[in-house]
Amino acid sequence: MIEVPDFGNKDSTAPVRRRTRLDPLSAVKMPEALTAAVDAWAEAHHLSRSAAICKLVELGLKVAPPAFSSAQPVASDATRIEALAVHEIERLLDPALPTDERERRIRRLTEGPPEFSRERIDLPK
Repeated sequence: MIEVPDFGNKDSTAPVRRRTRLDPLSAVKMPEALTAAVDAWAEAHHLSRSAAICKLVELGLKVAPPAFSSAQPVASDATRIEALAVHEIERLLDPALPTDERERRIRRLTEGPPEFSRERIDLPK
């Protein structure tokens, strides 16, 4: 019978793995076509598959937009987007229009026609 150490038990007598200063191993599951593309890229750049994946991920992270932080709620993004839309609509509208007509048109474009208000998922029911 083989004994398996209990990893949840802190009093376990199993040997502790020493840090080897090597990068941790990560498995990546990719479709065959993507693996072939990575292999072709690696060959063209004289790299191993592992080094090519690392380099491609680094390049992708450099050009990717920053991730959303948990400090910014999604609602503020929606508010900001709506403010940008209102600004663009105001810029496109005829400045000779009366103020109330301009506001009506902006409201109609940002909120949508009243006959579709039941279908909106961002409004309370």
